[in-house]
Amino acid sequence: MKRIKYFLLGLLGLIGAILIYGLIEPYIIDIEAEVAPIPGLSAAWEGRQIAAIADWQVGMWLGNTPTIRRIVAQLVEKRPAAVLIAGDFIYNAGDDPSAEINTAIELVRPLPAAGIPTYAVLGNHDYGMKKKNGNPDVAQAAKLTESLEAVGVQVLENEAVALTNLYLVGIGSHWANNDKPAVALAQVPDKAPRFVMMHHPETFKAFPANTAPVAVAGHTHGGQIRLPFTPEWSWLTFVKEDEVHVDGWIDDYGSSGNRLYVNRGIGFSIVPIRINCPPEVTLFTLRRESV
Repeated sequence: MKRIKYFLLGLLGLIGAILIYGLIEPYIIDIEAEVAPIPGLSAAWEGRQIAAIADWQVGMWLGNTPTIRRIVAQLVEKRPAAVLIAGDFIYNAGDDPSAEINTAIELVRPLPAAGIPTYAVLGNHDYGMKKKNGNPDVAQAAKLTESLEAVGVQVLENEAVALTNLYLVGIGSHWANNDKPAVALAQVPDKAPRFVMMHHPETFKAFPANTAPVAVAGHTHGGQIRLPFTPEWSWLTFVKEDEVHVDGWIDDYGSSGNRLYVNRGIGFSIVPIRINCPPEVTLFTLRRESV
């Protein structure tokens, strides 16, 4: 009986220690340095860096706004050629999203204020969607878009913008049934170098071959709580309806000639804990890839 008692006490102690660490890890910033080979990339872009962040989830209880603020400050200091924000600025805002939107705007403002080109797409929570088949709150998304653009963040909704010899392609929200890669790709000259951003990884499957040589998405939070050494196994594997692509480069996914990177994001879903899954800034160094 004593052995069982000590075992149970030890187990409870271990669980408690893991949970305490889960509350600490969200304040650890992981900067992932990745190389992004792009066919036809001009010499002017060779070696330059594009940063990607995602999933702020402002409004989540015990939200991770201190880490967002530190990440933004670090990016202002690093001054990448552009910063991409892959959606879900806010989280379950309710009938009046003003407070959450205002907080998100104050967090993002230093990037465009520092003269760093900043682009974004919207995610499901930006449309007030907790479930895949819910009703998108178009008015909330429009208010967030207007507020972001008022401070200099360009929101891309199935659009492509030219960044001087490089096209940035931004796709609308998958859950809001507003992801239309064909519409955005029609704005990009054939074989022109491009960098693609979206919120939901499932959008990536709709890209024809050789149209998204480098793409970044968010949405999964990297699984948020996951087992060591098993990157595809996390609690999201069991609670989400979608096919879960957790983080990093996703092998054998999408059409040939296309590559997707999934960013772990910064904030939370459901519980304010991260275990073996620290908040991520992805810093892509662009390289020319021979066709």
